[in-house]
Amino acid sequence: MRSRGGRVARAVVRAEVDHGHAELVGDPDRPAGWTLLVNGTAQSHVDLDDPTHLEFEYVRRLGHLVDLLAPVGRPLRALHLGGGAWTLPRYLATTRPGSPQRVVEIDGALVDLVGSRLPADGMGIDVLVGDARAALTRIAPASVDLLVLDVFAGARTPAHLTSAEFVRAAAAMLDVDGVYAANVADGGALAFARTQVAAAAGVFAEVAVVASPDVLHGRRFGNLVLVGGNGEVPALDLARRVAADPFPARVLTGEPLARFAAGATAPGDRAATPSPLPPPGFFGRAR
Repeated sequence: MRSRGGRVARAVVRAEVDHGHAELVGDPDRPAGWTLLVNGTAQSHVDLDDPTHLEFEYVRRLGHLVDLLAPVGRPLRALHLGGGAWTLPRYLATTRPGSPQRVVEIDGALVDLVGSRLPADGMGIDVLVGDARAALTRIAPASVDLLVLDVFAGARTPAHLTSAEFVRAAAAMLDVDGVYAANVADGGALAFARTQVAAAAGVFAEVAVVASPDVLHGRRFGNLVLVGGNGEVPALDLARRVAADPFPARVLTGEPLARFAAGATAPGDRAATPSPLPPPGFFGRAR
């Protein structure tokens, strides 16, 4: 059994997967809650009894974005690059039944583990095993309302998913009012996050960044949600929602975002780098 914050996990399920070692750790506070860790890094939290419960900060912010893109009950066509334990797809399937959703996950053994131990039967989630960028060539352009990038190899987003060329390929999947949302991990001076903003700004008419003030001010490593679209990005309403969240955040757009990214260059494929490694022992709420 593993303790978490002084509490004892209900159970721990361990398995070897294609890219290392996975653990499913029972949430001591939620009878059907589980946290997925891969190679020691927390990747997802799900509650099988209540898929609308979103535990991690950045996933809560994605949930607020979903709620602004379509009223509860209206389906959204969603493409999730990076699977984990399918937290956001479960949320979408529960709040907007009938949403056509595809999850792309490179680790087939992890897909099998999640499907067997944390089943999502009847939710209409289609899981494709493969590389996230390569999968874009198999999906019809302009067929998606929401594309979410949440890919980590261990604790880092691979370099081929951080370039300007990748953002352009992802944008091609979106319908005219579609929205791109990326989980960007960074800390300190946020140099990597600034390059990702520059890449998105070179593709989308509107861009916003959502993050907690302590991450934005370099006080801790964490997750920023980068949002882009050629239609309206609901930045003002999103700012209200995340400010009132139990884990409050700020939304940068317009001139504040331009100052944030000032001097940053969008990396091409040859110059792209993986996201930075988190500091040792980082398993904060942002993940």
